[in-house]
Amino acid sequence: MNDIIRFVTNARRGRAVVHNGTIFIGGQVADDRTQDICGQTAQALSKLDTVLALCGSDKNRLLSVQIWLKDIGRDFAGMNKIWDGWIDPEHAPSRATCQCEMGAPDVLIEIIVTAAAADAN
Repeated sequence: MNDIIRFVTNARRGRAVVHNGTIFIGGQVADDRTQDICGQTAQALSKLDTVLALCGSDKNRLLSVQIWLKDIGRDFAGMNKIWDGWIDPEHAPSRATCQCEMGAPDVLIEIIVTAAAADAN
C-alpha cells in the first residue's frame, strides 16, 4: 500500500510506521544501559526526537505516549523529572505509565509513541 511508510530497523520490527498522517513509533530504550532512570529516560526521549524528525514531525505533535518502567516505585519520580523538562506542557499528549518486566534486565524504561505527522490536519 502506498499510503503506508515504514522505517525499518531490522526484519523483526519497524522503528516507525506512518499511515494516514499518524506516526506509530515502537518502543525506544536507552543505548547506554549503565545509566540510572534519569539517564535512560533522557536517552529514550532523544531517540524519540530523532525518529519524529525522520518522520517529519516533533514532540509537540504527540497524541499518545505509553511509558513502561521496570520499577515504577523506584523510578517514577526520576522519569517524570526528565519528562517534565522535555515536554512542552501546552502540547502534552495523553499518557499512561505502567510497570512491566523488560526484555533485557538492564532496561529501566521503554517509551512507545503515537504522533501526528507535520502535514496532517
